[in-house]
Amino acid sequence: MIDPKVIVALDVASEREALALAARLPPEACRLKVGKELFVAAGPGLVETLVRRGHGIFLDLKFHDIPNTVARACGVAARLGVWMINVHALGGTRMMLAAREALGTSGQRPRLIAVTVLTSMAATDLVEVGLGADPESAAIRLAALARDAGLDGVVCSAREARSMRRQFGAGFDLVTPGIRPADASTDDQARVATPAEAIRDGSSYLVIGRPIARAPDPGAALAAINAEIEIAMKGTAA
Repeated sequence: MIDPKVIVALDVASEREALALAARLPPEACRLKVGKELFVAAGPGLVETLVRRGHGIFLDLKFHDIPNTVARACGVAARLGVWMINVHALGGTRMMLAAREALGTSGQRPRLIAVTVLTSMAATDLVEVGLGADPESAAIRLAALARDAGLDGVVCSAREARSMRRQFGAGFDLVTPGIRPADASTDDQARVATPAEAIRDGSSYLVIGRPIARAPDPGAALAAINAEIEIAMKGTAA
């Protein structure tokens, strides 16, 4: 694929495990997500190694702090050569503007997206933290703040993708975790979709972890999901 739609989550605890999994995943067929656990365990050196090996990296650290701190962190992350980084939309417009400005206007800058409502959160969780009972409304409100701050898109549930796409148009990236093939366990995700459903509903990129990482043959599992995505994309283009 010219623009792979799958982002494989490297949800492992060591550099050795991450490199072993990455070696089984062709860079042209997917991108890779490095999250908090792996980054804390292996540090920026692992990210640089993966970039040198040709992998597009989504650095998923969800920066959320005062604007200056987030801006500086985004600037450092960009120098690692990653493809995408993210911040929390709950940090507000000033924080997101600072992050966007720190990346400059170069065409080589990483894509910058914002987390809206975590896919592990159900309506009862939002009530508990005072955000209301409707995850979709909360996510759309936060996505609008991200768009207005000049970000490239958001992380959202595939269940919100159709509404997001309708409201924000084709040029706004929708990165959707909680993607599970129909025969896979939902694990700890509360709001999930299959790859085909997510693509048909407007998702730009699909974050997929355990169904690929824990498969007997991760490369074959990735290829099967890419085939499903390709069929779904042809259907949406028809």
